[in-house]
Amino acid sequence: MDLSKPSRLHDRDRPWRSLVEFVSSPETSARLGLVYGRRRQGKTFLLDLLVQATGGLIFTGLPQAGAMNLRRLARAYAQYAGGPVPAFEDWEQAIGALLDLGQRRSEPTLIVLDEFPYLMESEPALPSIVQIALEPSSQRSAQAGTRLILCGSALHVMRGLLAGPAPLRGRADYEIVIQPFGFRDAAAFWGVADDPDLAFRIHALVGGTPAYRSMCGILPNEVADFAEWVVRGLFNPDRAIYREGAVLLHEEPSLTDLGLYYSVLSAIAQGAYRRSEIAGVLGRTDNALAHPLALLEQTQLIERVDDAFRQRRPVYRIVEPILRLHQLLIAPNEADLVGGGGARVWEDNIDTVNSKIYGPHFEELSRQWCLWHAEPETLGGRPSTVQSATIACSQHRQGHELDVVVSRRRPTQSNVVLAIGEAKSTTSAVGDRELRRLEHLRELVPSDQYESPPRLILFSRFGFTEELRQSAADRDDVELVDMKRLYAGR
Repeated sequence: MDLSKPSRLHDRDRPWRSLVEFVSSPETSARLGLVYGRRRQGKTFLLDLLVQATGGLIFTGLPQAGAMNLRRLARAYAQYAGGPVPAFEDWEQAIGALLDLGQRRSEPTLIVLDEFPYLMESEPALPSIVQIALEPSSQRSAQAGTRLILCGSALHVMRGLLAGPAPLRGRADYEIVIQPFGFRDAAAFWGVADDPDLAFRIHALVGGTPAYRSMCGILPNEVADFAEWVVRGLFNPDRAIYREGAVLLHEEPSLTDLGLYYSVLSAIAQGAYRRSEIAGVLGRTDNALAHPLALLEQTQLIERVDDAFRQRRPVYRIVEPILRLHQLLIAPNEADLVGGGGARVWEDNIDTVNSKIYGPHFEELSRQWCLWHAEPETLGGRPSTVQSATIACSQHRQGHELDVVVSRRRPTQSNVVLAIGEAKSTTSAVGDRELRRLEHLRELVPSDQYESPPRLILFSRFGFTEELRQSAADRDDVELVDMKRLYAGR
C-alpha cells in the first residue's frame, strides 16, 4: 500500500502525514479521528485521495431526513462490501456494520463519514452511538481494526464533538483542522510565486482557499493585467466568487442573526478593530458584542489578537480576505457591479483598496513572515508570538502604532521582546526617516521587556532608498525585508 503524498495534492504535508500515521497505526482496535475546516479548503479531496490509497470507504451526508441518509449509506456499504444492500434499521446498526468492515482485512480499514453535521441534524444522538461502538470494552471495537474519520465544515459543531462533556471527548486520536494555504503556498498553488507583487495582490483580495483558484477565472500573467482580472473575475455577478463573501456566513449554522454579523464584519473591515470601536459604529454597548465576536472567532472568520504591551486590549481582524473584499467593495457597489460598472468601481475605490486592504494585509503578512519564515538569527531569537501594539509616548503625547512586535515567552515572567518592525505598503521607497521613527519606538519599549535592545525590521512593498540600504548595511540590528525576501527569503 503506497501512502506517499499524491502529486495532485498541493502542500498539506502535515495533514497527510498525520492521516497516514492514523491509518497505519498498529493498534488492532477501532480508532477515531476528526478532520474539519471551512468549506472549499480541500478536506474531501484530501480524504478521498487517502481512501483511494488505502482502499477505504467514504460516505458523504446530505441535508435530508435520517432515513434517506441511512438508505444511501446502505447502498454505499453494499457496493464496498460486495454483497446485498442491508436494511439498516437505525444508526446504531449502521455504525456497527461500518466498524465490522475492518475485520475483513489484514490491515486497518479506513471509513470516512463526510459532512458529519448533516447526519447529526436528523440523529442528534449519533456522537453517543459512535462513542458506545468505540468503547474499549466492546468486543466489536477491540477486533475491528477500523479507522473511522468524522469530517465536517460546520466548525462550531465539529469542535463541540470533543468539547467539555461531549460523548466523544477523549475518544479521538487525531483532530486535524484544514486551514487555507499560507501566503507562500498560495502563491505556488496559483502559479504566481515568481511574481511576489502579483501574488500579494491576489492573496490580499481572495486569500488562500484552494477552491477560489477555479472560481476566479483565468489568472493575470502580470500586474498590468490585475485590474482587468478583478473586473471580469471577482466583480462579475455571473461568477460564484462574487457572492462568496455573503455565502460564508450562511454556511455556518451557529450564526443566526446574519444582519448583526454582517454589521460587525463591515465595521472591522472599515478599520474599527477594538470592541469599543465596533460597538460605537454599531450603536451598541461593549457587552452586547461579546457573544457575536466570540462566535465569529470560533468560526475562524475573525481573529482576536492581544496587544503586545497592554493586557486586555485586543484587536479584531478579518481572517478571510474575501469577506473584507465583499464588505468594502462588492456589497456597497452592487448596483454598479450588476450594471457592468466593475472597472469604474475599481478605479473609484483604489484609495480604499490601498488603505483598507493592501495596507492591513501587508502588515499581517509581515507578522506571519516573522513567525513562520524568518530565521532566528534575523529576529534575535526564536519567536513565540508576533503581535501589533500601541505604545505610549510622553514626548508626542500620544500612542504610536507598532505593526510588528516579535516576542519570546518566558515561564512566569513577561515576554521578551526580540524585535520590533514597521510594514509600509505605500508606493514610495522606505528611507532613513522610517528607520529613525523605529529607533524612537524602540526607546519606548519598557526595559524590563527585553534582554538586549530589540532588532529593528522594516518591511516595504516598494523597496528601500539607497541611503537606507547603506545605513542598514553598516548595522547588525537592522533588517530590511522587501517583497522578494517576504516571499522567498529568511
